[in-house]
Amino acid sequence: MKKSDQEFVVQKIRTQYTEKTDAGVEELKALDSRVKRPANLFAGLFGSLGALVMGAGMSLVMTDLAEILEIQNPMLWGILMGCVGMGMALVNYPIYKKLLESRRKKYAGQIIALSDRMMKG
Repeated sequence: MKKSDQEFVVQKIRTQYTEKTDAGVEELKALDSRVKRPANLFAGLFGSLGALVMGAGMSLVMTDLAEILEIQNPMLWGILMGCVGMGMALVNYPIYKKLLESRRKKYAGQIIALSDRMMKG
């Protein structure tokens, strides 16, 4: 094994046993999470709701659920519910992107300032 390879392996193992006291990295990760979490949460919940609405519309059309609920003309209501669910799924990604972009603009100054401080030492 070359000396440079040995030094790399030694350094890699050494870093596993040294304490990491760099609070700046943790703060940077927390800010990044604060930017992304609301957009991810919204996209997951809104997408799931859209899928449930679309599935409910399919259930009206394909099962006896309409008879149990005494719904007149289940085909029409099922197709309408399915279209609403599909519409929710279609607009989910653009809403997610807008939400994420607005959060990035809000926190960009803090993240850039912190990362500049960390990179300069």
